[in-house]
Amino acid sequence: MVRAAVLPAVNAPLQVTEIDLPAPGPGQVRIGLAAAGVCHSDLSLSNGTLRQPVPAVLGHEGAGTVTEVGPGVTTVAPGDPVVLNWAPSCGACHFCGLAEPWLCAGSGRAANAPYARTADGGTELYPGLGTAAFAAETVVPASAALPLPPGMPLADAALLGCAVLTGWGAVHHSARVRAGESVVVLGAGGVGLATLQAARIAGAGPIVAVDASPAKEELARAAGATDFVVADGAAFFEKDGAKRIRALTGGVGADVAIECVGRAETIRTAWSATRRGGRTTVVGIGGQDQRVSFSALELFYFGRTLSGCVYGNSDPARDLPVIAGHVRSGALDLRRPRHGPDRPRRHPGRLRRHAGRPGRPGTGGLLDLCREFRRPPAGPVRAPDPSGGRGTRPNRAQNVGSGRGVPS
Repeated sequence: MVRAAVLPAVNAPLQVTEIDLPAPGPGQVRIGLAAAGVCHSDLSLSNGTLRQPVPAVLGHEGAGTVTEVGPGVTTVAPGDPVVLNWAPSCGACHFCGLAEPWLCAGSGRAANAPYARTADGGTELYPGLGTAAFAAETVVPASAALPLPPGMPLADAALLGCAVLTGWGAVHHSARVRAGESVVVLGAGGVGLATLQAARIAGAGPIVAVDASPAKEELARAAGATDFVVADGAAFFEKDGAKRIRALTGGVGADVAIECVGRAETIRTAWSATRRGGRTTVVGIGGQDQRVSFSALELFYFGRTLSGCVYGNSDPARDLPVIAGHVRSGALDLRRPRHGPDRPRRHPGRLRRHAGRPGRPGTGGLLDLCREFRRPPAGPVRAPDPSGGRGTRPNRAQNVGSGRGVPS
């Protein structure tokens, strides 16, 4: 038996309980998880914004050690440290043939197939985004277990599976930021912080961070922001937000705007804060009710490019070694930008309070969820509230790891 946090139904409290996890089958591997991040996409899965069969074990941003492999697995072996890949590509579909593995038509198959059962053996459980990282152990396809590059601590490596890959790819693959270009990042959660660091490494400047929480300024500047703007209420989005950003980017707007929130008003502000001929990249995952409007004239006149970004348009096999090199050199810091004053420490007694609110404004960091799953049950864990009980906030809120693409 394995302890896990089970989502019994959409919008229901998580239940920390025992599950029956079978041995890995052909092409599968079993992983003992060392750490998992709580991503805003987990909230989107729990509340129905993103589709996920239930009951399910959520969690897609994790790292651990291979404990067992099924028949036919040659890419990893027991004892290997690995990072979970929630969107493994098949290598055979139309999109993989175009060298666009982040759009793979088969990447979501594992999430739709039961992988475990409740302890009594009566109810099938589905793996959230195919990985089910909110557990002490999980079983995934071998393609979803990426060998960890040397020199990377497991706890930090969990962030590579979603937040860092998404932020890195948004800058280097989707927006293709060049040295000397100005960049604005809307949303300073997990993906936003990774995006700021990637923009700094790319040589961008100035780099403007925008967030609803003033407490994010220290984290944003540590990650690479040269300026910080507080999105202080509806007036910011309806009146002067884009103007304030343009004032910090030479009066013409940013060469690149990267939106990491997934709300209509932040997407629209990112667009309006982009210079003529610039690029606006949308990383945040919005609901179907979030409608963004543009006039035909402005599309012609401003000549901007608006593009979506799935998983940072990244190829994990290609990008992980590059990112690991920056981590080893100290250019990319997986710890300091996420260690703000309100960072939840990896202490099992405090896990439930923070895991229930992964998007609490002002927080950032990595949670060691797996340690909690070895403790006795203590009742339900409430589904995450990104506002911390203070109403809806325009915050991507992947503060302990925001996904990206679909999901950071």
